Amino acid sequence: MNGVRAVVIGASAGGVTALFTVLGALPASFAIPVLCVLHLPDDRHSQLAEVLQRRVQLPVRQACDKQAIAPGQIYVAGPGYHLSVEADFSLSLSQEEPVHFSRPAIDFLFTSAADAYGPGLLGVLLTGANEDGAQGLAYIKNNGGRTVVQDPRDAQVALMPEAALALHTPDLILSLSGIGQLLATLEPSAC
Repeated sequence: MNGVRAVVIGASAGGVTALFTVLGALPASFAIPVLCVLHLPDDRHSQLAEVLQRRVQLPVRQACDKQAIAPGQIYVAGPGYHLSVEADFSLSLSQEEPVHFSRPAIDFLFTSAADAYGPGLLGVLLTGANEDGAQGLAYIKNNGGRTVVQDPRDAQVALMPEAALALHTPDLILSLSGIGQLLATLEPSAC
């Protein structure tokens, strides 16, 4: 998969462990930004960035409003805000209505990133217990991006990958370790 300029990853139930496997496979030299939405409870400070940082070689940070997206960084959505990508490749946080009962919602990130990156985007949908992310993943594909869905048989909770597969045919269906290996081999695009 050449020409990838950014990776977006969505997960819900079982997602923390899944992210450990996928992001833990990335080498310290990985130069593509990765944006993650994991469904989080609204009511508390998220430790997700800190927890991931202990298991991942790349810098992990909670996304901030108006922050420019930098190569080789992992950004995670915080609780209570949708995370989206602006046309100038900066991050935006908003408190619009929840999507699929979730804020942050995976669809919100996926569709905005597809608009910004077009064919340069790789979307990855992992384990989860609702349909969030399925439409966003199809939107990435329709905008020329590439899509990967975790094999439902490999997922802790298969509903989210199954919802995505019911809506569109991804480029690849892989296990968590397969997704990690795929990402680790990506070369940043020249442009």
